[in-house]
Amino acid sequence: MTDLTTALTGISGILATPYDADGNIAPAKQAPIVERALKAGVHILTANGNTGEFYSLTTDEAIEMVTAAAGHIGGRCPLVAGVGRALPDACRLAKASAAAGASALMIHQPPDPFVAPRGVVDYVKAVSEAGNNLPMVLYLRNDGIGTDAIAALCSVPGVVGVKWATPNPMKLKAAMEASPDDIIWVGGLAEVWAPTFYAVGARGFTSGLINVWPERSVAISQALEGGDYAKARDLIAGMQVFEDIRAEEQGGANVPGVKAALAMMGEDCGGVRPPAAWPLSDDQTSRLKAFMDDAGLLSRKAS
Repeated sequence: MTDLTTALTGISGILATPYDADGNIAPAKQAPIVERALKAGVHILTANGNTGEFYSLTTDEAIEMVTAAAGHIGGRCPLVAGVGRALPDACRLAKASAAAGASALMIHQPPDPFVAPRGVVDYVKAVSEAGNNLPMVLYLRNDGIGTDAIAALCSVPGVVGVKWATPNPMKLKAAMEASPDDIIWVGGLAEVWAPTFYAVGARGFTSGLINVWPERSVAISQALEGGDYAKARDLIAGMQVFEDIRAEEQGGANVPGVKAALAMMGEDCGGVRPPAAWPLSDDQTSRLKAFMDDAGLLSRKAS
């Protein structure tokens, strides 16, 4: 537990899910991504997160990907396994993730339009039981459920952290004050929002950039942990265009930006399933290539 909670205060890298030319998952293509991230010093890796296209995968595919990720990692860092969707699917995936050797479960916030806050508590408890009571991290993308509901979720036995993925730092502060003191609050909107969330007490951040440029993510983490916000902002400015592209088309270019960058590095991980934006537009591709060139990432193509 100590290793997990310490790792959560660092970088939570969200692994991409590679596809082959026919659009089927290709788990073996994920291995170089894992190796690069671990070599750079990324603290924790997540399978079946949103950068992993969780909602585009079947439950069988998600089980195959978490099993593959565990094999690639080989116990060298904690593995967090994303679970969610219909409760039977979430429970099945939780059980399979525990069997694969995951260190913790990341509970995707249910996207059902008729979610009752107290119903989410029951959902999390059921997933916990199915996952052999592995530690749990709540992935919060909608803070509209209210501070009391968030505090109730954080009080569920086994919950050790929250990935806060809404651009509301003051609501984050209120939730932190209302919840148990031992919860780890992780910035869930990647590097760009990390300084803001750090300023109100969060620690660590999620990252899709680690698939492509983990060294920059690690440098940002080190700057923030050292209290050097100016350096962190400068480092973030140097990768801002990558995140800007990913945020376009209502976020629909998020994973396509990662997949296109990997292809430019000579690591073709396939396309992205609809309803994401694939391929990138000519303008997006041009800006992404310029960023990759400026960052020296195209030189990795031959390695």
